[in-house]
Amino acid sequence: METKLAKKNNYYEKNDIARSPTLQTVLMVEKFIEENSGEFKKTELFNKLPRKVMWQTFQVIMQYLEETLRIVYDKEGYIVYIWNPKLLERVRGRKDLEWNAK
Repeated sequence: METKLAKKNNYYEKNDIARSPTLQTVLMVEKFIEENSGEFKKTELFNKLPRKVMWQTFQVIMQYLEETLRIVYDKEGYIVYIWNPKLLERVRGRKDLEWNAK
């Protein structure tokens, strides 16, 4: 089972305290980050979310967004949204680039 083999602090790791986020919650957090990119650090962002989320659940979502290359943290700790699906589609069609879609 993948959860037993996952690295420590990986968002796949089984955590008895954290609750698995629903897709709706993940999308809400992602949309909020996209709309407010570069404006908040992690704790500030957590406190400004439109709906309340448990801290542990928020941590799981943030790890997921970082590991899937949707967000990064700048030098000062602000969260920046970097996901660009339009660029991905343009790059995906290029024959001179190797594409390893999973």
